[in-house]
Amino acid sequence: MGNVFGGGGEQSLYLSNGGTQAFIDVLMLAVSDLADDAWDYRFAALLTLQDQNVMGRGAVGFNLQDIAWGATPQEHTRSKDFVLRATALALRRHRWRELGYDPPFARDYLYQFKAMVESFVPADGTHLVGDFPGPGEGATASCLQHRVLSALPYWEGCFLCTKPTQS
Repeated sequence: MGNVFGGGGEQSLYLSNGGTQAFIDVLMLAVSDLADDAWDYRFAALLTLQDQNVMGRGAVGFNLQDIAWGATPQEHTRSKDFVLRATALALRRHRWRELGYDPPFARDYLYQFKAMVESFVPADGTHLVGDFPGPGEGATASCLQHRVLSALPYWEGCFLCTKPTQS
């Protein structure tokens, strides 16, 4: 069982459960350090919903066409730029030492995701069928221990806090 991250067309990124964890973990570290606009925090909230330790294994994923990229072409461009900057930061292995594991295939996943975002053209209009967090649902809380945006106070901690311990 795995998870699918769709590119809005025929492109998609199908990841195993472990691949999904690595992809979201490295992207979340970058997003947490770059977020500075309301839309950025909404995107961070979408990423927190991909935490399989909370949501369930094989039960996550999203499609780029289900994201509210903004109402104007300028907002579309700004939102895509944020995702691409976060992906580029993650590709530079930003904060990966904090993961406690080496994600050997994460760079490949990030390159595939980057290509999907670059080629994606957001649709005009505001009708969405997905579960992109609304304006009041951004991940604005930060885990004090890990400095990672999280779904606090709804969950007990960030993705590093909810990670199962190795025995």
